[in-house]
Amino acid sequence: MEHNHFFPPRDGVSLASLAAQIGAELLDASAGERVIRSVAPVYRAKQGEICYILSRRSKDELKTCEASAIVCDKALKSLIPDHIPVLLAASPATAFALAGQILFPKAMQPVSVSPTLSGVSPAAYVDPTARLEAGVLVEPMAVIGAGVEIGEGSRICAGAVIGEGVRIGRGCTISAGATLQSALVGNNVIIHNGARIGQDGFGYAPGSRGMLKIVQIGRVIIQDHVEIGANTTIDRGTMDDTVIGEGTKIDNLVQIGHNVRIGRHCGIVSQVGIAGSTKVGDGVMIGGAVGVNGHITIGDGAQIAAMSGVLSDVPPGERYGGVPARPMKDFLKDVAAALSQSESRKQKGGKND
Repeated sequence: MEHNHFFPPRDGVSLASLAAQIGAELLDASAGERVIRSVAPVYRAKQGEICYILSRRSKDELKTCEASAIVCDKALKSLIPDHIPVLLAASPATAFALAGQILFPKAMQPVSVSPTLSGVSPAAYVDPTARLEAGVLVEPMAVIGAGVEIGEGSRICAGAVIGEGVRIGRGCTISAGATLQSALVGNNVIIHNGARIGQDGFGYAPGSRGMLKIVQIGRVIIQDHVEIGANTTIDRGTMDDTVIGEGTKIDNLVQIGHNVRIGRHCGIVSQVGIAGSTKVGDGVMIGGAVGVNGHITIGDGAQIAAMSGVLSDVPPGERYGGVPARPMKDFLKDVAAALSQSESRKQKGGKND
């Protein structure tokens, strides 16, 4: 693969220095002066690149690996070819993530369309009543509404719309085409392209003349260090607030309904839908395409398998899966029983239902 001109290799950092910065042990000290310029997957890593492995399933990929170093843990150290230096780490994924941040710091934020811009572009609109601290960047075609407050070092990218009275903290990035209204945003928040924050929640009352719209007068509160993916929507509350807790990471194409409260340091994967007034605890992980019913509680540290349908409360620390979602051991038993019945019918010459 040719070098990616969007994120070209950097000047480089010595392997010894990189090991120290990511908290890994370089087993071959004589390789400490090797220069690392980029990251790569195991199977095509070349000189000047670093990669990592997490399981023995990567063993075959090592046959074509020519990396300048591999990050792994003690259990996998014996798999690494002798000619490739090992960076031993208790958590290889964390160490590799830190290495990527060091090598490609610009890739940690959405790419700017105006990398040389300082201040407010003359092609943007900023209402005279808006208050922008020092170092705020506003790119072309962005719109900043009345009474908006934006903290130092934040960037409002091309075509973003910041509605009246919205407050955005320091060090934030609001990416191209995103819209924010009725929202309070903390510090160091990243909102990716096309996200919709603070629009009406889905609330109607059936009547003799059809569906009557229920007023939605709450807010969206996004705490510090949250990241929200492209084209994700987060509805404002009906009368209370929709809250996204500190450090939570939300993937692309997620729908979060009104009055939902999500805890700290959660991970929510693409195409998840969370219905209104659900409470999600701290450290919860929700796999892709999960549907979560409204007015339920998912306890701290729970994990929900991809493609599940969560209809009722999930206790703290539990692993649930399936439709309806149930404890993982029960779900796996049900799957095994269904497969066994299907195989039995095949052997008897029956047809699958």
